[in-house]
This record gives sequence, C-alpha cells and structure tokens, in this order.
Amino acid sequence: MTKFNVELIVNKVSLHITNINKCLKNIKSDIITDFICITNDNVIITMNKLTITSNLMIIEKYIKSIDNIKSDFIKSLYLLKSSLSHI
Repeated sequence: MTKFNVELIVNKVSLHITNINKCLKNIKSDIITDFICITNDNVIITMNKLTITSNLMIIEKYIKSIDNIKSDFIKSLYLLKSSLSHI
C-alpha cells in the first residue's frame, strides 16, 4: 500500500473501524474489527477472532471504496499466520 493510502486510512481510523464493522454486520458475520494500525506502509486490521475469506473480501471492498484511495496500489488482504504454538 502507498504511504498516501495509509494516511487516508489512519487519519479517520475510528470511522473506518465503525464502517468495516457495519459491513460485516450486514452480512451477519460475528467478526468485529478491534483496531487498525500501520507498519512499514502497510495497514494491519485486527479482528476479534479468526476470520474467513468472505469477510476479508468485504473488508477489501470497503477499503477500496474509501474516497480518494488509490485502489491500484492495494494488495489483496490476507491472514497473518500466528507464530504461537498450541498449549
């Protein structure tokens, strides 16, 4: 993601969390966005629990619809793999 895109998201992070959660609620998902942070010009969206691909597609669609965002520079969303082992 470009620095410009990251700034668009971070400048209104509370609004974007609320809107993502509304989008997820509209599809009757029990997933909730907890917070959004940035690292190295990337956006990390943290959810309340593991999600599925259809939820990621909803979030990606929302992110690409943000006013003035340069959607050509947005990579597809993906799940981070946890480094934690099972106890």
